[in-house]
Amino acid sequence: SISTAWPLQCCDFDEPPTQDEEVFPHVEEDDESRSDPRLEEVEVVSAHDFDPSDFAYPALILRSIVKAYGAGQQSLTVLNQASLEIRSGEIVGLVGPSGSGKSTLLQIAGLLDAPTSGEVEIAGQRSHDLGDHRRTLLRRTSVGFVYQFHHLLKEFSALENVMIPQQIAGVSGRQAKERAQDLLDQVGLSHRLHHRPAKLSGGEQQRVAIARALANRPALLLADEPTGNLDPETAETVFQMLLTLTRQEGMAALIATHNLELGGRMDRMVRLDQGEIYEL
Repeated sequence: SISTAWPLQCCDFDEPPTQDEEVFPHVEEDDESRSDPRLEEVEVVSAHDFDPSDFAYPALILRSIVKAYGAGQQSLTVLNQASLEIRSGEIVGLVGPSGSGKSTLLQIAGLLDAPTSGEVEIAGQRSHDLGDHRRTLLRRTSVGFVYQFHHLLKEFSALENVMIPQQIAGVSGRQAKERAQDLLDQVGLSHRLHHRPAKLSGGEQQRVAIARALANRPALLLADEPTGNLDPETAETVFQMLLTLTRQEGMAALIATHNLELGGRMDRMVRLDQGEIYEL
């Protein structure tokens, strides 16, 4: 799993909040569009500056990605000229041995980390050409993340967890609530909207995480072992919902998994080994 990245990268704060800080506003059920002054501290941008529905470009292009740590004899090359292209609507499985760099590749593809060399292009935008603000905007509006652990905000309900990324992206409270309700209904949680994560099962928590990842209609979904913490029966249910929603939304997806049976149900599979990507 992507354990080195703070789980709320979609929110783009400079530093993680302390446990005593209340970062996000509570969403009142009877006031759908009230503006909360605490959101004014977060840069609000238009969710339409990058249009994920533009199918003129591949959703993701990785060109000759190299990622090395250290220098000289202590240098460790994790990715070595790794290249991959995923078009809109295509679901690709990423497999490889443990420690092969799958999580590193996903972090770079999602603009959470920078490659040592090479180029990342998302929805027709070359990230190398963008400043920090535009890179943040591109990630916020065009990339969705699902981790092995759900990373839901424990003080907020399922509905609020799916609304928050939308509001940070500039969507009104009313629209965010409607979108969140629709997504949670599609993953079978319409009866659990106001339950906090502690009151949800592991499978339900992961379904909320999937809905949250899709909330801003990203061009690209990145998932790192999304069913790795679930029992086989629950994993099957969650995985099928992930595939169904991804196809319905028409987005591209790169899903890392150790489960070859699940991987075989995707449109195609690639293998990461010795720092390079191979088609299977």
